[in-house]
Amino acid sequence: MAQRRVVVSGGGTGIGLATARLFAAEGDRVVLLGRREEPLRKAGEELNERHGEGVATWYAADLSVPEQVRQATKFIVADDTPIDVVVANAGGNVAPAHDGSLEAVAAGYRANFDANVLTAVLLTEALVPHVRRPGGRIVQLSSIAALRGPGSYGGSKGWINTYTFDLAQRLGPEGITVNAVAPGFVRETEFFGDRATPEFVAARVGQTLTGQPGHPSQVAAAICYLASAAAEYMTGQLLHLNGGAALGR
Repeated sequence: MAQRRVVVSGGGTGIGLATARLFAAEGDRVVLLGRREEPLRKAGEELNERHGEGVATWYAADLSVPEQVRQATKFIVADDTPIDVVVANAGGNVAPAHDGSLEAVAAGYRANFDANVLTAVLLTEALVPHVRRPGGRIVQLSSIAALRGPGSYGGSKGWINTYTFDLAQRLGPEGITVNAVAPGFVRETEFFGDRATPEFVAARVGQTLTGQPGHPSQVAAAICYLASAAAEYMTGQLLHLNGGAALGR
């Protein structure tokens, strides 16, 4: 397979980094995006050391801010090379604990909308004109939370599902596929932070049918499959990866 250009948001840590590692191992060039310069630099240097100088580049930006997305896009498309794969992975449950007031509830919903919906939609829309036609692949990151909450985070991932379906319809005639993966509980990420106590982890693992947590590399493998020639006929789909914690229909 010829070398591809791959853009991964949230690429400095967790699922995004695991995804970038797998694409780089397959011979692709990757652009890592995220808010924090240091994790991006560390990840990019790791990939370049392992796979060759120039395999990875990176750009720090808040992808919920339109002007910062414009600047990131200019960086990505500066050499006029088409983008083969877009992985919109940035986000997380950023709604703060609150006192139950309507103002606090509104702030939590807005925060998760910005962090999960706008980061995906603005980046994707900015890059769509530069995605290879035919053959481009777009993969969005949903979550098991879209099926069962919590509310503001689950709601934001529900938006990702509907955006995926809409985008697949728009871009299908141009030979671009659009799919989403919806992970369940995944270890080895920063997502849960201090909440990931032994009791918390045991409860989440206990919800699965396999008795095992997920790992970033497993989600990365699913993302890379959706970006492969094997998934050429697969678009507008939501791929669940949760060990059976929620049964697909």
